[in-house]
Amino acid sequence: MIEPLAERLGGYFHFHGARGAFLLQLGRSRDAHAAFDQAIALAGTPAEAAHIRLHLDRLTRENTGA
Repeated sequence: MIEPLAERLGGYFHFHGARGAFLLQLGRSRDAHAAFDQAIALAGTPAEAAHIRLHLDRLTRENTGA
């Protein structure tokens, strides 16, 4: 549902973070990781990137049962 927003919001790191979370919930972990990596690349500060990385790590642990 959010894919149509990609053209307008593709440069906004929160868009890619949300997209990654949705993809992970759909079981599309490879696509989710790519979206999270894009969010990290677009983060405006190291703190924002670290925050996204923490969520990515938490979601990955939950998804893999680790």
